[in-house]
Amino acid sequence: MQKEKVIIVENLTKRFGQFVAVDNISFEVERGEIFGFLGANGAGKTTAMRMLCGLSIPTSGKGLVAGYDIHRQAEMVKRSIGYMSQKFALYEDLTVAENIWVYGGIYGVPQKEIAKRTDELLQKLGFESKRNALVKSLPLGWKQKLAFSVAIFHRPKIVFLDEPTGGVDPVTRRQFWEMIYDAADQGITAFVTTHYMDEAEYCNRVSIMVDGRIDALDSPQNLKKQFNAQDMDGVFQQLARKANSNGY
Repeated sequence: MQKEKVIIVENLTKRFGQFVAVDNISFEVERGEIFGFLGANGAGKTTAMRMLCGLSIPTSGKGLVAGYDIHRQAEMVKRSIGYMSQKFALYEDLTVAENIWVYGGIYGVPQKEIAKRTDELLQKLGFESKRNALVKSLPLGWKQKLAFSVAIFHRPKIVFLDEPTGGVDPVTRRQFWEMIYDAADQGITAFVTTHYMDEAEYCNRVSIMVDGRIDALDSPQNLKKQFNAQDMDGVFQQLARKANSNGY
């Protein structure tokens, strides 16, 4: 049985004047898939992600995210996805519970449901004793787990994770990826950018951008075979050597 396609991209392009930041890319992502979106700084991955999140209008091409057109229905796209960046975007001067309520309200979750889900979430994370703690008092790893949890609090079809594990220790990174696996088991698609090549191994499929184009897209295992590399870092290094622009 074929899975639902939650991201469909056809010939997507973004130009800034004469510079082509995203150059005619096409791909599809299935529901519940963990999809790695890799590329060196300037390869175009952040620009592409901004278009998919409804934050930047494409120059040309098509994109459907959660069934909505990224050009004509950007607001519906934003309501149907979750998003987490390396900066986490939590409100440092609010408590843990207040952050959950704020994001629940932003995403339109009914108040009674917010209360129920908040209790469930705090119990699941083991944060019951931190309900009324200010977020700025939490360790970095705790903030990361909370930020991911509020990004999927409204149970979106897709969560976009823009280098979410930067600056945290390897043990916490592994725990974070366990949360991603758990979300994928619930049918939430994880669209992940990362600089850590070992994390690429955790993805179902990986795309690698070079100079605005997708130069490779397959499972980590198949990519390693294709490029005769021992690990994903070896694959990435071979492709990154082709890069010839500074990009956006």
